[in-house]
Amino acid sequence: MLLLWHRSWHWSVGVSNKETTAVWTLPYFFHIRNGLCISPCAYQSQFSGDRVKIMLNTIAGKPLTRCQIKRIIRYERKVMKALCYSAKLVAGYHAKRNPDLAKRYATASSKISGARATLRLIDDIPMIQYALEYGLGENEPDRVMQVLGVTANIVDLLYYPIEKVCWLAEHKIVDVKNADNWDNVNSIFWVLSVYLNLMRTMRNFSLNQDKLNRTKNVNELDVKTLTKHRLEMVSIARISLDFVHAVSTLPKGYLWGGKLSTLQVGAIGTLSAGLGIYQIFAKRRLNK
Repeated sequence: MLLLWHRSWHWSVGVSNKETTAVWTLPYFFHIRNGLCISPCAYQSQFSGDRVKIMLNTIAGKPLTRCQIKRIIRYERKVMKALCYSAKLVAGYHAKRNPDLAKRYATASSKISGARATLRLIDDIPMIQYALEYGLGENEPDRVMQVLGVTANIVDLLYYPIEKVCWLAEHKIVDVKNADNWDNVNSIFWVLSVYLNLMRTMRNFSLNQDKLNRTKNVNELDVKTLTKHRLEMVSIARISLDFVHAVSTLPKGYLWGGKLSTLQVGAIGTLSAGLGIYQIFAKRRLNK
């Protein structure tokens, strides 16, 4: 119903070609889903920069590029993560000071977390496509990066179906025996995925650092290369925070599983999301 309404709105602004494609309508579907994008003026008043350009290009009949779509999705996911864990942070902070307020923020955090989990249900196809394009990592700089890349893809391909089983069990759509065991397996694969991603990022940072150290004349290095290298450090910090959080979801007795408080988890998640949003804007400035 929303999509039909969107198409009628889309035609009313004077687009002669009514055969709108899924690629063109995708960002509008997101904003309509969130109760936004009532009119072009309202859209411009709520968003700026790339999103206004994307809207104008869509009205002009210009299809969106894959990078633009990925940028929208990545930004929205990071914002949802920031909202989820900032609410959890407030809930943890007011747990003893104001239990009623803490309960309300905990509910908000839980609802947003559920929405994020639901959105991840459609991540399989992009992941499979990426894994097929990556192959055996022939374009990686060395064998270590190849092994880490292939292993990470295998873990992710197994992680998504397991998470779906947990989601179906949580919402009681299907009867799953030993649902707690599935949750534990899901946590283990999440930890492995984040750990491998961290190892890949650290390895890539190390290789780039070696290249920089071999450069005799520092003036030969352009600002863009140095900025990208510094952003890798931010990635290491962000993924390290994600790793700390992921391990905390393991059963008690495994490392620091179950030992972090709500306040600590909220602080770690909020900081990680903040770094992720910073990276998005930093990369956008870098590519201008």
